[in-house]
Amino acid sequence: MKILHATIEDLEGVSNLFNLYRMFYQQESDLEGAKAYIKERIENKDSVIFVVKDKQNCVGFTQLYPTFSSISMKRAWIFNDLYVDTKARKQGVGEMLLHKAKEYAIETGAKSISLETASDNYSAQRLYERNGYKRDSQFYHYELDLAE
Repeated sequence: MKILHATIEDLEGVSNLFNLYRMFYQQESDLEGAKAYIKERIENKDSVIFVVKDKQNCVGFTQLYPTFSSISMKRAWIFNDLYVDTKARKQGVGEMLLHKAKEYAIETGAKSISLETASDNYSAQRLYERNGYKRDSQFYHYELDLAE
């Protein structure tokens, strides 16, 4: 297996994984919407997507969004998406993606990487904690949903 910075050539494979990722979070399947979304991110360079390939098959991906820390006056990354195809789980793919994200954050001079996961996604929580991520106990997370 190898990990690559996704390009437009990876659109089909990453879009399929992205669609499955959304379905994992109880969203309806929308492969065309997923493809349009990922294509726009890649073309506009709005995010950084890493993909793990087993031969030519995309088996996992992560998507990082740039942000900045005003307090530290440095770049930071939001580790927004991580998904591993069910057939490729328990093979270290998630860990590969976490390591690549950390490596990339260091290369870009970032202060931190932040992420969120569902409160009942225990396997993801264990993976993150095993890789040095700490649950925030200092700040509360708030969100204003403009779609409601």
